[in-house]
Amino acid sequence: MDTHVKIIAWLYIGLGILGILGALIAFAAIVGGGLISGDETAIRITTIVAYFIGGFVVLISVPGIVAGIGLLSFKSWARVLAIILALLNLPGFPIGTFLGIYSLWALLDSESSRLFAGMTIESSPPIPPTPPSAPLPPG
Repeated sequence: MDTHVKIIAWLYIGLGILGILGALIAFAAIVGGGLISGDETAIRITTIVAYFIGGFVVLISVPGIVAGIGLLSFKSWARVLAIILALLNLPGFPIGTFLGIYSLWALLDSESSRLFAGMTIESSPPIPPTPPSAPLPPG
């Protein structure tokens, strides 16, 4: 299951980076449109709109990057953040729905719970052997 968690981590990181790149491109296009017009009012308005749209997209992209980095280290807070992001991604058909379902499937699995608790399947705590009973003293 650790492979699935790492895939989810890289998906969140990759989509977050794509979101930030998209925000930069949208910012440049919107501000560029205002600059091309040459009108002072249009430049001011498109700059404000570009900051708002770009900032919003960056704001929703950064938690995915943070969650992905935490998932790579199997941090329990990152698992919680990724589950929340997965639920928020579900309505975003088709990519968000796929990522949400895949994330929920992998992160809510009992094996994943052990990974984030610091144990792997191979390193689960062994059942301690029962100590031999000491013979009772005579008498």
